[in-house]
Amino acid sequence: MSILEDKNPQRTPLSELGEFGLIDHLTQNFSLANPSSIVGIGDDAAVLSDGNERVKVVTTDMLVEGVHFDLSYAPLKHLGYKSMIVNFSDVYAMNAVPEQVTVSIAVSNRFPAEALEEFYDGIHLACKMYGVDLVGGDTTSSTSGLIISATAIGSATKGEIILRSTAKAGDLVVVSGDLGGAYMGLQILEREKAVYRDNPDMQPDLQGNEYVLERQLKPEARKDIPELLKQLEVRPTAMIDVSDGLSSEALHLARKSGLGVRLYEDKFPIDPNVIRLCDEFQLDPTVPVLNGGEDYELLFTIPQDDFEKIKGNPDLTVVGHMTEEESYYLISKDSKAHPLNAQGWNALLKKEVE
Repeated sequence: MSILEDKNPQRTPLSELGEFGLIDHLTQNFSLANPSSIVGIGDDAAVLSDGNERVKVVTTDMLVEGVHFDLSYAPLKHLGYKSMIVNFSDVYAMNAVPEQVTVSIAVSNRFPAEALEEFYDGIHLACKMYGVDLVGGDTTSSTSGLIISATAIGSATKGEIILRSTAKAGDLVVVSGDLGGAYMGLQILEREKAVYRDNPDMQPDLQGNEYVLERQLKPEARKDIPELLKQLEVRPTAMIDVSDGLSSEALHLARKSGLGVRLYEDKFPIDPNVIRLCDEFQLDPTVPVLNGGEDYELLFTIPQDDFEKIKGNPDLTVVGHMTEEESYYLISKDSKAHPLNAQGWNALLKKEVE
């Protein structure tokens, strides 16, 4: 019997809890004791205040080789860029602006210095594009490949912060951009990797799929959306970024707000390239939209009175609404209601399935 088994005879598989269930379970006894801690665990970022009108938001993400990325097809420069975007996106989801970032890596000795230079070139490009300063970090060795941990710090006026938990019944659910592209980019990369394994002389066939490949390998954070909403004089009541799939994020907004949600399949914004590839892979386009993740679009709720302000805007699509009753449904194209389940990215569940 191992030491872990001696100390904790009850063995609950992590797959039973899932990523977010595990976080809730491990932190259920933690409460905020300091007046400077305004928002803690449970949102896209923590919110900290020193008593002034400006507040700081802090978010951290970890990316692990073999779990979150595959270096057989993810260029290191792209990976460095993406590792910043996943954090910046969380800051924008709080209606704040990222200003600083720290980056820590654990790396095995199979990586030469030149490889890490490529990785940091991607970080440098992202910081330059988004006006963020790299202010610190740490490096250490790893026996299991590359591990990346980044923490982004942003700021906003206290009254501008938007949480996941403040949606209202009757609010419209709105998403920026289009969905499903990152997932289909991943399908292309995995397919070509399998072909290469079978025949190393075959060159990857990526032509014509540039849009979805970029959505997967070099995504962008939607810093333009908060600016657009201010111009339209629309203030979201709740907001989150789409990192784990539309179904998962919509459920987060609803449950954190103590509400229900209805999503409408015929309203989903899907790029023609995604539809074409779904046909090629024999997939229903709704699957990557609901469950794909890594699109890093912003999902938010607005009062119904603001519909006219966003109506017809090519960057914004109404995909559903919040309900008083705490039930969660997808309304399919044939007008039938189906239970909405979170089946998006979950590293703990994925590992168990494999």
